[in-house]
Amino acid sequence: MSADDRALSGRQPKAVTSALRVLEEVARAGSGVTAKDIAARLSMPSATTYRLLNILVGEGYVVRLPDLSGFALGQKIGILVDAAVVPTVCAAAREVLAELRLSVRFGVHLFFYTNVAVRTADADPEYPPPEDESFLNQHLYACAVGKLLLAEKSELESVLPRWEPRALTARTIVARSELLANLDLIRSQGFATQLAELRDASACVAFPVRSGTGALVGSLALSGHVDHEHLMLRHVPSLREHAERLAPLMA
Repeated sequence: MSADDRALSGRQPKAVTSALRVLEEVARAGSGVTAKDIAARLSMPSATTYRLLNILVGEGYVVRLPDLSGFALGQKIGILVDAAVVPTVCAAAREVLAELRLSVRFGVHLFFYTNVAVRTADADPEYPPPEDESFLNQHLYACAVGKLLLAEKSELESVLPRWEPRALTARTIVARSELLANLDLIRSQGFATQLAELRDASACVAFPVRSGTGALVGSLALSGHVDHEHLMLRHVPSLREHAERLAPLMA
């Protein structure tokens, strides 16, 4: 028997199942459900229910309400929900993307945002993005589409602690002061760039796609070689125009 097998022997699988049942009951009952209610509905000993709730609170999957009246789902649940969402792109949006792809010689990609992550909605089949979705989400601070998401966050602590920022290239910005200054620039100019920060040879320009209320829902991005940075930046007006056309199709 391996060490992993031993670690999951005995009561542990049952404890995991019980914790998941408690989590499901919090989700089903809604904000404000009490430990007593959960114990009664699950026919679970009160001591076990309290212990499991404390574990779930400690891990961020459940929170105690400020007035201590009960429990609610925590922020980490959003990560699970976000991962389960499959971005879909309607036919009208695909037509907009096809039009832009015919007018440029770079990769044209559409991304969808959850609260804490970037999801690929439509990648250019002729010029695929150099990095996959998982890599982008591990290094939001180093990619244009990730920087747009970070620029929306008033409290970076809600997002950044999920990674350990590190220099991927000589030009990667990892110092907090530099990152904050870069995010301020993005807010003022209205778009984000990545110039040899993710990979030495890669470049990207990303323009936000916003809902009618101004919420960030996606981004339209060009990817190419860093030597063509000046050519990519010339397409910012076109990116803006197409992003505006995509907005009502993604809201």
